[in-house]
Amino acid sequence: MEVFIVIATLVIVWFAWQLYRAKQFTRFKKMVNTELKSQVIADIKEELTLTRSEVFPNNNCHQQATIDYWCRYPVRILQAALIREVINEQWLRETGNYRNSQHLLHIQQDKAHRN
Repeated sequence: MEVFIVIATLVIVWFAWQLYRAKQFTRFKKMVNTELKSQVIADIKEELTLTRSEVFPNNNCHQQATIDYWCRYPVRILQAALIREVINEQWLRETGNYRNSQHLLHIQQDKAHRN
C-alpha cells in the first residue's frame, strides 16, 4: 500500500513539474509575440529603409510583406531576432529561455524560415 502512495506522489510531482515547464514555455511564446516582435519589426523597417535603391525600392508594400512573412509565426520572430542580432544565444541562456527556444524551433520546424 505504501508503494502505491509513493508512486502516486511521484506521478503528481512529475505532473506539477510538467505544468510548470508548460507555463514557462507559454510565457516565452507570449514574450516573443510581444517584446521581440516589436523589436524585429522596427529592425526590418530600418534595414529596408537603409537599403532602398532603384533596384530594391523597399516601399511600404515591400516592408509590409517582409513584416508579414517574419511575424507570421513565433518561430520566425525568434529566427529574425537571432539573425538580426536583436537577441543572441547568451541572452537566451541568461534569461533561462534557451531550452524554450529549442523547443519552439522543434515544434514549429515546419513553419521555420529555410535558407
